[in-house]
Amino acid sequence: MDTAIRQAIERGVEREPFAQVLKMELKELEAGFSAVEMNYAPAVMDNLFGRAHGGAVFALIDEAFEVVCQSEGVVTVGLNVSVTYIASPRPGARLRAEAREISRTSQTVNYGIVVRDQEGRTIATCQALGFRTGKPLPFL
Repeated sequence: MDTAIRQAIERGVEREPFAQVLKMELKELEAGFSAVEMNYAPAVMDNLFGRAHGGAVFALIDEAFEVVCQSEGVVTVGLNVSVTYIASPRPGARLRAEAREISRTSQTVNYGIVVRDQEGRTIATCQALGFRTGKPLPFL
């Protein structure tokens, strides 16, 4: 992966307001792969049933998707995301979303994304499709 692209994405995630609010951390980034982590904080991430809000888990998935999509230096936007919620994380769990490229064409790229807790329990799985605009990243 190009070093300038990696560094620009790392800086972007550190400054991204949404990632900051949820205290997301970019842990790994390579062409076609990203890993993003956050702590599940029930006080702000629970739903009305006292379990993890699907939006909190989805936010972590979406961050890993957003980051991996840009790893080739081309603006890529989401077309479709399908999430399967498997388990609710335990309070205080450290969640990790790993996004891996499955396939790519000149215009689309497909990723498999898995969220696990620190014990390796699968929390959610996802298939995400991105559209490659062909435009270079504006923040390089």
